[in-house]
Amino acid sequence: MANRLWDTVQRLEPMAPDFVSVTYGAGGSTRERTHETVKRIAQETSLKPAGHLTCVSATKAEVLAVAEEYWQAGVKHIVALRGDPPAGMGAEFEVHPGGFRDAVDLVKGLREHRPELGKCFEISVSCYPELHPESQGWEAEIAYLKAKQDAGADRAITQFFFEPETYLNFLDKARAGGVTMPIVPGIMLQANFRGLQRISGLCGATIPDWLADLYDGLDDDEETRELVTANVAADLCRKLAEQGVENFHFYTLNRAGLALSTCRLLGLKPHPAEAA
Repeated sequence: MANRLWDTVQRLEPMAPDFVSVTYGAGGSTRERTHETVKRIAQETSLKPAGHLTCVSATKAEVLAVAEEYWQAGVKHIVALRGDPPAGMGAEFEVHPGGFRDAVDLVKGLREHRPELGKCFEISVSCYPELHPESQGWEAEIAYLKAKQDAGADRAITQFFFEPETYLNFLDKARAGGVTMPIVPGIMLQANFRGLQRISGLCGATIPDWLADLYDGLDDDEETRELVTANVAADLCRKLAEQGVENFHFYTLNRAGLALSTCRLLGLKPHPAEAA
């Protein structure tokens, strides 16, 4: 997994994205190896990595110690998340003794810990355009996102979706609720439709009938599935761009080829300087 991730990093580096985020498994699995990879990206590539930090299975001191390590390694961007329960999405989340309660608490902690350090971190948070599985409704959902912003978040990145209206309607709700920070749409690049169905079921993302029809009968045809995936992602980006959206966050799942194909379809090519 580590080798595959590093191969993806090297292949995508010439595209010169604004940043590249690196997550770890549910419940903190692969956490330490992920932290080392994030630091390696900062030190050995031209990319700007964003390290994920969660509240799972760690005290406040332990989480902030990782933030300090990131800072010293040149990682200046944090994606602050509550995180999934150790048992996986769907299980009940329990606050770790002495740990951060949720993402709002974590963002506050990052901002308050050594102000000269905290104020310099760029902090991204998550949001759900189709409601978080544990949500109590839209009013509570938007209020929670606003609380993340008020705690010091710089931007929110959405869970994936497939209809432009899903994002645009969510954006309207967020703006009406006082959320002014950028909300970047998350674009999924998952060519394994069964895997996509599983993830969608866990996070509450809707798979439209037209998308299921596109993948129908392609279980044993990986090449065609990848062509479909790249074109669907590029089409979604184009439709959002027509509505004024300028930034996109690709969930690459360590598949550089799909990301590169999608970029090509959108007219994006490697930067000559980085490629050289």
